[in-house]
Amino acid sequence: MSRYDGRSADPGSYRDRRPDSGFGYKKESDGSYRSTSSSAKREYDGGAQSPPRKSDLDGLTPFEKNFYEESPSVAAMSESDVEEYRRRREITVEGKDVPKPVKSFRDVGFPGILDVVLFIVYHVVVVFGNVYDCGLLLAALCALNRLDYVMQEIVKAGFTEPTPIQAQGWPMALKGRDLIGIAETGSGKTIAYLLPAIVHVNAQPFLAPGDGPIVLVLAPTRELAVQIQQEATKFGASSKIKNTCIYGGVPKGPQVRDLQKGVEIVIATPGRLIDMLESHHTNLRRVTYLVLDEADRMLDMGFEPQIRKIVDQIRPDRQTLYWSATWPKEVEILARRSLFNPYKVTIGSPDLKANHAIQQHVEIVSENQKYNKLVKLLEDIMDGSRILIFMDTKKGCDQITRQLRMDGWPALSIHGDKSQAERDWVLSEFRAGKSPIMTATDVAARGLDVKDVKYVINYDFPGSLEDYVHRIGRTGRAGAKGTAYTFFTAANARFAKDLISILEEAGQKVSPDLVAMGRGAPPPPAYGGGRDRGRGYGGGRPWN
Repeated sequence: MSRYDGRSADPGSYRDRRPDSGFGYKKESDGSYRSTSSSAKREYDGGAQSPPRKSDLDGLTPFEKNFYEESPSVAAMSESDVEEYRRRREITVEGKDVPKPVKSFRDVGFPGILDVVLFIVYHVVVVFGNVYDCGLLLAALCALNRLDYVMQEIVKAGFTEPTPIQAQGWPMALKGRDLIGIAETGSGKTIAYLLPAIVHVNAQPFLAPGDGPIVLVLAPTRELAVQIQQEATKFGASSKIKNTCIYGGVPKGPQVRDLQKGVEIVIATPGRLIDMLESHHTNLRRVTYLVLDEADRMLDMGFEPQIRKIVDQIRPDRQTLYWSATWPKEVEILARRSLFNPYKVTIGSPDLKANHAIQQHVEIVSENQKYNKLVKLLEDIMDGSRILIFMDTKKGCDQITRQLRMDGWPALSIHGDKSQAERDWVLSEFRAGKSPIMTATDVAARGLDVKDVKYVINYDFPGSLEDYVHRIGRTGRAGAKGTAYTFFTAANARFAKDLISILEEAGQKVSPDLVAMGRGAPPPPAYGGGRDRGRGYGGGRPWN
């Protein structure tokens, strides 16, 4: 039964979908689910991909996953047209039978009325052999009221044309193939995998009691997971797709209730999801569309064992999509274990680079100069705009925030030791501009999408160049301009050479002191540093 009918009919009437029927998985003593076939893993080595073996798929119910039909305007593009479009939008592709990119939303082929009717009729005939079943005809009539359900949400969101990752990623994802998508932060990756996910969900049978989700999105942080959920809610509303967000730091009760009621999409951090699986509150037997968002960050945070444990519980013929801003060797190795015959799309250079819309300033300072330099900088740039300041440690984050507030600056902090309620409150205050300065650890470096962040300040230089790029990427989003300031000390000298490369690639001015440090010269003598501590915005008065 197609899901294009808006879930208006009785799901129990379509086919036998008992919680443990037809999926070839059994529950182990630890509460996990394992394939009853010989192997549930899909591995390829050095490009020699191997498909899931037939024995792996015994007992698994077939499912729809190829929904792409090339539009006439896309089909009319010549190879030279395609090459020129990809060159102009910095799109690089790899894989067999790569589809042409789309230039407009209408070219994507997101479902409309014809798709709705055809899917319903097809499943009526296949499942029942009776196109005159009254209940199904009623469902078809209900579907007529949900024309272009994905396009409706695109129009509502005010999008004018696909971003490069969407233009090439949508056809790839809609064809049902595994996909690796690499693009800088703020490039539209979330929508690139969520809209095909919604199409995928609508083509699957209804959830039955005891069923887990159809789509699983794994994210490294609570903040990113919540933002993905917001987009899933917005774009899934027209077709009544239910979702929930599973993450730690909050009571389990509401999340458990959502899972027990049944949701088509689960967005989760790995640790809390495993907790839910081991507690038997959900299962992954129905997952046919798996997304790993910010895969490189998840590995940086040590989630590889949890990811492997989760992936091994999902049917081997699923569609898997890896999305990331970088493609380090560790992520590539993990992908080789779980992707079959994937497409790969890279936006921009595969080398690490920063968003060219961000003006970058790097100043070499000594450690004991940082706070005074920060206050002087705030005095120069503070105009009520949102300013995000990154620290390396939770302790340092709290200390600097406390000192800023004592000096009259409107600052709040966010880091991993804060309760989820406090983190949500701080983010809401920051988004609303009530507290325009927020200090943060790298918990906010990826996925945090706050509009109108005008300045990013690296009070402490991060532990990797990838994190530097992600941190400054909190500004200059969605075509806007932004500015990033970075305090660079002698302790960071090992990053100087690669940082210079990033600055030069983005056309930024590089200070002679940084150039000298990149060549191995000792850092310059500490600048002044005798300046009195600033009095904060408004002469030390509380923010008004």
